[in-house]
Amino acid sequence: MCMADAVDDAILAFSEGKPVMVFDSDFREKETDLLWPATAATPAVMRRLRIDCGGLLFLAIGDEIGQMFDLPWLQDLHTHKQLVNDNPVLSHLITNDLQYDTRSAFTLSINHRDTYTGITDRDRSLTTRRFGELAGELMEKSIKGEEAYKSLGNEFRTPGHIPVCRESPGGLTARQGHTELAVAIARLAGHVPATIGAEMLQPDGDGALSVEDARIYAAKHNIPMITGDDLIRALNIDK
Repeated sequence: MCMADAVDDAILAFSEGKPVMVFDSDFREKETDLLWPATAATPAVMRRLRIDCGGLLFLAIGDEIGQMFDLPWLQDLHTHKQLVNDNPVLSHLITNDLQYDTRSAFTLSINHRDTYTGITDRDRSLTTRRFGELAGELMEKSIKGEEAYKSLGNEFRTPGHIPVCRESPGGLTARQGHTELAVAIARLAGHVPATIGAEMLQPDGDGALSVEDARIYAAKHNIPMITGDDLIRALNIDK
């Protein structure tokens, strides 16, 4: 199958609320993510991510959602002068040695207010699905500022059991990480730019699942699999 057909198949599947798999790059984290639209999250989806992947579950959101809710990147929050002065340990925990990038995409973690602990498959699916739905509802109405913050706070609290990763401004033109790839596939599929996923690990958990084994899994479960390079080329983005 040619690259264009693979990307088209992935976009079609995602548009129908089905999963796709994306391998980032041999020159980055060398990991494959299993991804679903956030609005398609069900307890069964969360269970599949938890059991079949083994890596961290994460909710990737577009920068426009991050701007709407004014969600801070944790790396910026943890280096805020006043916070560091009040909590000196933060100065010793600074993120300055990532081996795959210069910045982390993590922002706040969240739980829906109707969850109990927030960790069960039911709880995490509710948090994920409602975040995606709420973001879509507010974006459609062009709601911003205090009204958006209140809408978020009415339904969600932090910290929680769904780590949120915010796309870098400029998306794949600025950073070609898992977050940007996950958000890009959602946009191409016509979904709210919010994607739930997890990194796929080897069965012993001692490393990322190899590309070969990821392709075997994809074929077995009839899941379209593409690479970051496939997606970047499809979008005509210069690396």
